[in-house]
Amino acid sequence: MASLEELRTERIKKIEHLKKAGLSAYPARTKASLRLNEILTNFATWSAETKTITLAGRVLSLRGQGALIFCDLNDGTGKIQALLKTDTLGKETLTLFNDTVDLGDFIEVTGTLFITKRGEQTIEVAKWKMLTKALRSLPDKWHGLQDVEERQRRRYLDILLNPEARDLIEKRARFWQVAREFFHSRDFLEVDTPILENLPGGAEARPFITHHHALDQDFYLRIAPELWLKRLIIAGLPKVFEIGRIFRNEGMDAEHLQDYTILEFYQAYSDYEAGMTLVTELYRDLAQKTFGTQVFKINKFEVDLAKNWQVYNYHDIILAKTGLDIKASNLSEIEAKLQTLKINYDKTGFNLTRALDNLWKYCRQDLAGPGFLVGVPVIMEPLAKRSEADPKTVERFQVILAGSELGKGFSELNDPLDQAERFAEQAKLREAGDEEAQMNDTDFVEALEYGMPPTLGFGFSERLFAFLANKPIREAQIFPLLRPREK
Repeated sequence: MASLEELRTERIKKIEHLKKAGLSAYPARTKASLRLNEILTNFATWSAETKTITLAGRVLSLRGQGALIFCDLNDGTGKIQALLKTDTLGKETLTLFNDTVDLGDFIEVTGTLFITKRGEQTIEVAKWKMLTKALRSLPDKWHGLQDVEERQRRRYLDILLNPEARDLIEKRARFWQVAREFFHSRDFLEVDTPILENLPGGAEARPFITHHHALDQDFYLRIAPELWLKRLIIAGLPKVFEIGRIFRNEGMDAEHLQDYTILEFYQAYSDYEAGMTLVTELYRDLAQKTFGTQVFKINKFEVDLAKNWQVYNYHDIILAKTGLDIKASNLSEIEAKLQTLKINYDKTGFNLTRALDNLWKYCRQDLAGPGFLVGVPVIMEPLAKRSEADPKTVERFQVILAGSELGKGFSELNDPLDQAERFAEQAKLREAGDEEAQMNDTDFVEALEYGMPPTLGFGFSERLFAFLANKPIREAQIFPLLRPREK
């Protein structure tokens, strides 16, 4: 059997063959203006009229040889069979086809439509033209590329040959389209905010750092657009949202990536209670219009978004799961509980916030949802407004689905003095080694001093799509970041 390199060399020779015939293997233009889905829709009418059709597509199969050849063409919208025979094309033209066309090539054909005795929709070719000569052969019905990582590295082949992968990508596009339509229909203004920042903020995460050569200064890739969007609320825009990329220099696992798409929205004169109602509507809309259902099998859970959403209390869930009353416990006691439960945690920059976060992640694993987590301590959320009923907690709500957090929002903190104090506390945590603590953004505090109305904010990422599709997030991304190949 010939090696891949030998096969590639043979295909390069076929380019020379075309050149000798006065033809290009990569012409700039095609006369094919109709897509296959349109042709197939009108097939009965156009075949009856013996209408001459010009179409183009990739060769996905070749059958027969000599005086009669069948090939399947696919242009991304549909598939059709093409028939090439000596009686119609002439011996010289058909021989050139035989000698130069391989699987994976793009060709243009002109002819008339008919249905074979086997009921196959077919075009009888009167003329053909090479559009793109492929130098590498496509894997045979995907048997040649089964390794998951290899599929992700050559995602273009995965999408081309794996209908499930293509369907997932199309659903992903639909997911964000539905989200955009949801907010446009409610009079939200779509905006875009900076990706390069002097100071990252809006979330607790380690940022990526890059260097601006013209300014000779380090900048950060944003970890969230939150503080920019709240500046727009201060500027008098009552409803804003953004769909964009964020970057977090954190670990890689089945649920997390380092750069991914998020949506955040902010609505003036609203709060977290109204937010729970709006988010319930949003998630149901996304589910129904993207997947056509409200019921999902996600890992070990069956989740029904149409049913009433539960409300989970942070303190009560931890108490029920671990027996620990976090309101009456100090850092040492919580750390001891982590060790008793054999929960792994990073000791670098370890503090009460990290201790509670690790404990909560252990407790949430059995919560099927759908529901909202509330009653989170103030130290866990430096950008959220304190609860009037319990000032030691904040007015935050997190979407709980299938044992995970899939969206977070709150009544936004609009007291500049309280915000300054919270940023100062975060700065102390950073100095003590907590790289995920937020930086002290004095410019944002200054903006708050001009006044921000009571505001609802919420954000979710493409993890929601991955969960609803029941796929690892790396598989749900089009081109996920992968480690470089080992040399």
